[in-house]
Amino acid sequence: MTALPQKTERKLGLVIDLDTCVGCHACVISCKGWNTENYGAPLSDQDAYGADPQGTFLNRVHTFEVQPEVGTAKTVHFPKSCLHCEDAPCVTVCPTGASYKRVEDGIVLVNEDSCIGCGLCAWACPYGARELDKAAGVMKKCTLCVDRIYNENLPEEDREPACVRTCPAGARHFGDFADETSAVSQLVTERGGFDLMPEMGTKPVNKYLPPRPKDTGTEIDILAPFLTPIAQEPRGFLGWLDKTLEKLG
Repeated sequence: MTALPQKTERKLGLVIDLDTCVGCHACVISCKGWNTENYGAPLSDQDAYGADPQGTFLNRVHTFEVQPEVGTAKTVHFPKSCLHCEDAPCVTVCPTGASYKRVEDGIVLVNEDSCIGCGLCAWACPYGARELDKAAGVMKKCTLCVDRIYNENLPEEDREPACVRTCPAGARHFGDFADETSAVSQLVTERGGFDLMPEMGTKPVNKYLPPRPKDTGTEIDILAPFLTPIAQEPRGFLGWLDKTLEKLG
């Protein structure tokens, strides 16, 4: 079994804004692309164009219809990947030590050379954030693009997770939660960021920002002045037609 570090030097993770996410799946595609076509360990697909396609993804987006106590129902798009928990049960349950949490930045990773694909980590993870790659026979999970964020061959603006770099709505943010002045820490404080399933006691590093309440102010119809009838009584041909139709009726 693998022991968790008592403390990490940094707490790198994501803030996901549920108010901004539009469910476009750009983060899913960029994650799959980076880990299949670039530096990451390839993520396999089975029968990709057949009747029963299956594949390995490190990031998924779930969509729910939510009915608040007051008002109409609304759609919430919920991205989910590994949360890089401080008290990660997937690490402590691993029988070979393949799963581990890095002391330097808190990222949870899998050493694929040691992984035997037993699936215990997937059973232990309360978030369903681990997947067995059927082609490789090992467990896969989000790495926070560790091969990007420290890659000095990339431009500085690209040294962030592929999902964050790609999100067209700016719903994903990356940073160090151990730094109270970082952008992600300030977002959590200002917007009331919350943990996913805090009752599980895993202390996830990744946070979510709740949807903002809908504006209930008075709506202004900018077309109203242009739709006001010019004349109360029809005139000219329309007046004659109106009277004629009344007689026929």
